[in-house]
Amino acid sequence: MSLKSLVRAIVVQEDLNFFITNRIPRVAVTLWMNWWSRIRNPLVSVPSIALMRFFARPNISESAETKFQSLHDCFIRKLKPGVRPVDPDPGLMTSPCDAIVGACGTVVGTQVHQIKGLTYTLSELLRDDVLVERYRDGQYVTLRLTAGMYHRFHAPAAGTVNHVTYISGDTWNTNPIALKRVDKLFCKNERALIQLTLTAGQHRVLLVPVASILVASIRMHFLDVLLHLRYAGANEIPCSATVEKGEEMGWFELGSTIVVFAPKGFALCDHLQEGMHIKMGEPLIRLPRSE
Repeated sequence: MSLKSLVRAIVVQEDLNFFITNRIPRVAVTLWMNWWSRIRNPLVSVPSIALMRFFARPNISESAETKFQSLHDCFIRKLKPGVRPVDPDPGLMTSPCDAIVGACGTVVGTQVHQIKGLTYTLSELLRDDVLVERYRDGQYVTLRLTAGMYHRFHAPAAGTVNHVTYISGDTWNTNPIALKRVDKLFCKNERALIQLTLTAGQHRVLLVPVASILVASIRMHFLDVLLHLRYAGANEIPCSATVEKGEEMGWFELGSTIVVFAPKGFALCDHLQEGMHIKMGEPLIRLPRSE
């Protein structure tokens, strides 16, 4: 196959992927999937799980359970104890989830890269002037979860969750194909802002779980509500939940993205680069050296 033919084939494949996963009633399909995935009838759950395992290739051997009553149970499976060791260095924040590293680096003023060639601003994503100033010129890492990955997320460091903001929105796919084609995608999708004050130095970091098509539900253990497209409660949710480093904080219903923000003075770990796979508990961001 010539280079020109190969490029054309890739473009056609991307067009098809984008059409199938985005040019559909995204919210309606997501709500339907939320219902379908919870059906415990074996006539539904068995073939659904089989299809998921065939296409997404989850590593079930790491799971605490290997048989599931529903597709939803398979998505949010727990891992065996000790499968994800957490780096104990108090000067390091660790990855809150298994993921593929997306755009990462320094926030330039208030501009953040969505993907090469496309940016968004902190104001557009966070909608909070205080948070915008807090993370101006700070550090960020985009962590993309795929359908077959472990979908629970954990505390990147010991601290206290002080506040959660829920922002309802769309459910665009968050894969690289969509990120190249939908401007300010993360700013359009449903998301939550989880404010975490670290025990070390009382620094404030921010986790922004962003929902995606088929996954518009975010469960957090320290809240008594499920944040999803039909949630009609308060958007600003004060809380005070102490978490230890590596402690489970919640889960997505399928796969999506978490953007981690740290203030100026923090530094990304040297090994971090776009496209690499990272596991929960591995080094992500270094605290200021003075700490």
